[in-house]
Amino acid sequence: MDNLENKQWFYELSGKRIGPVSENGMIALIKTNVIGYGNVVWRSNYPDWINLEDSELKEHLSTMAPPPLTGKNVNNTVVWLLAFAPIISVFIVMIILAFQYKGNEYRMLNAYYNGEFWWIAIIVNILLSIVDENILKKSGNDTSKFKGWVWLVPVYLFQRAKFLKQNQAYFWVWIVTFVITLLW
Repeated sequence: MDNLENKQWFYELSGKRIGPVSENGMIALIKTNVIGYGNVVWRSNYPDWINLEDSELKEHLSTMAPPPLTGKNVNNTVVWLLAFAPIISVFIVMIILAFQYKGNEYRMLNAYYNGEFWWIAIIVNILLSIVDENILKKSGNDTSKFKGWVWLVPVYLFQRAKFLKQNQAYFWVWIVTFVITLLW
C-alpha cells in the first residue's frame, strides 16, 4: 500500500462526519465534486477540523471552480433591503390602500389596522430572501446549509451572517423594524 493509502481522512458532508477514507479516496471525492471548498477535513496529526482548502489536499482543488465569495466580497445590497423589509412592506401597503380608498386617510388607516393586505409583508420578505439566496448561490456559496430557512426570515438572516462570518447587524435591524411595525 502506498503512502496515500495509509493516510486516513475524515470529512464533513451535510453536518455528518464521514470516514475514514484513504487519501486517494479523498482525491476522488474532490475530483467528482462530492467535497470541495468549505468542507472541513481531519486526520490523525491535525489538532482540529480544518477547511479542505487549508489542508494538504488543496492542490487537488485547483481543477475545480474558484472558491466561493465570502464575507466582505458578497453583495449585501439585497440583504439590507431585506433587513428593512417590514417597514418597506408598510409603505407598499399604504400606497395600495391610498389608491384603493382614493386618499381617504381614515379608511386607509382603518384598513391598515384591520390587517388588509397583511400578506404583502410576507411576500416582500420571502421574495427578498429568495433573491438574496440566489445571489449567494451565484457567488459560489452552498446555500443548502440554510436548510430552507429562507421562508423564516429572521432565522435565514441569522444563519446567513453566521455562514458568511459577517456581523449580524442586518439580523438585528430586521428584528427592530419588525417590532416597530407591530407597534405602529
